[in-house]
Amino acid sequence: MAEKKKTFTIVIGDGGYTAERPYTMLRFAYTALLEDNKINIFLVEDGIFVGKKNQDPTTYDNIGKWMKDVIVEGANVKACGVCMKARGLSEDELMDGIERTTMNGFVAMCEEADNVLFS
Repeated sequence: MAEKKKTFTIVIGDGGYTAERPYTMLRFAYTALLEDNKINIFLVEDGIFVGKKNQDPTTYDNIGKWMKDVIVEGANVKACGVCMKARGLSEDELMDGIERTTMNGFVAMCEEADNVLFS
């Protein structure tokens, strides 16, 4: 496997079906992964719901499917534990491959990154 070109840390703070930005960021992440870049994703604020299991929208593109695809392609995805607690989202409600973290975990993702994108 070729060496990764760049590391991008993507911060998703909007809910998946309340704004188009999470969808756009996941499309970017997927494309970047296919081009051998490394992707970190930090889910914060209402963005934690982008990582929720069992999404089944009928009138929107399925954000959950995009999240699964980026995880399969190798993205490192973490969710803010404080945001999860505030919104009543438990760790077992997150998709496989998403880890609960703290701001320390987010800082580490940013320190590693060549670029940080916030949506």
